[in-house]
Amino acid sequence: MKLKPELKILVLDDDVEDVELIAWELQKGGVNFQLKHVSTRESFVAALKEYNADVILSDHYLPQFDSSEALQLCYANKVDIPFILVSGAVSENFANDTIKEGVDDYILKTSLTRLPAAINKALKQHALHRAKLNADAELKFKNNQLLRTIEELSKINKELDTFVYSVSHNLRAPLMSVLGIINLVKLEDRHNNNGSLSTYHAMIEESILKLDETLKDILDYSRNARKDIRIERVDLNRIIHDNLERMRFMAGSENITQTVTIQEPVPFYSDQYRLSVVFNNLISNAIKYSDLQKKNSFIEIQATVSKASAHIEIKDNGIGINSDYIAKVTEMFFRATDENEGSGLGLYIVKEAVEKLHGTMTIESELGIGTRFVLDLPNFIPATVADHIEDNVVVKGQQHTS
Repeated sequence: MKLKPELKILVLDDDVEDVELIAWELQKGGVNFQLKHVSTRESFVAALKEYNADVILSDHYLPQFDSSEALQLCYANKVDIPFILVSGAVSENFANDTIKEGVDDYILKTSLTRLPAAINKALKQHALHRAKLNADAELKFKNNQLLRTIEELSKINKELDTFVYSVSHNLRAPLMSVLGIINLVKLEDRHNNNGSLSTYHAMIEESILKLDETLKDILDYSRNARKDIRIERVDLNRIIHDNLERMRFMAGSENITQTVTIQEPVPFYSDQYRLSVVFNNLISNAIKYSDLQKKNSFIEIQATVSKASAHIEIKDNGIGINSDYIAKVTEMFFRATDENEGSGLGLYIVKEAVEKLHGTMTIESELGIGTRFVLDLPNFIPATVADHIEDNVVVKGQQHTS
């Protein structure tokens, strides 16, 4: 870094001859400068405000005050420029103390040849310090902007999530009322031995149920996104069979053999609500996309629990998934087939729920053969419970076929 074309130097010294020596040494060192000489407290304070100096060279001992007080006056007037002490012989401890106070350098009047280099060094250090302060200030400003943006986005997301939940929840109630009215009309139609409207009733009912399923999926998505994980002991057998029971009246369910095998030598702790959502979607998909051309359709569910995790496999011999679509089926609103018009949210919700539980899910499928979902979910078993369970405990699993 080169010195400025004309460096403005403020010299605080009560000895005119010493000031002349300083000026001569600077000229000899090739420094292009203008110099202002002050010797009193009042003239020094005035120069700090009016002269706009680049460097201050100060003697230590002055009639009215000293360099330490002069340095404090710089701080008080917010003057951040190099402050170099140019004085007679002093102790090494004093020199170290002045550096600690904020003096940039110490030059003996008997060794003024080092002064040009000391000024150049001090200017560089101050420039770097100012650059760092500016960078820190800019970084702080950008961080504050980013935090405000994050807060605004968080508020918007929360409001949007609340809106989606409220709308979906509120729409389901009138839908159920319409469905109830349709059932009454169907009964009245049968009572009058008419039956001419039964086809239209069935079509309306089917459309309402599809819309209700979409709203239910949106509610599941919203709940999964905004609810914290609630860990409790989970009865896998009950969750699986409750979901199978709910699917009992789905079209085609009666033609599917359902086998459940659970090995649970240790208790499983997880989020019961999210697990139920996962099984609900995977089981209903296995039924929806069963292969009507096959005589022996099946759904096999296997679960093995350890202290560390639960390994769950759900396998079917349904229509399968095209290999080109396997990586996409967990995307929001993606449908791999037109054979059943679902909401396109089911597997996306499953993926989100599994990730919320810090688990993993893999999908293996072959078109025309079937599909296998493999879930590995951590067991959040409390340490107080785990410590009382031996690693080699084996408990006979539960098996159910229907």
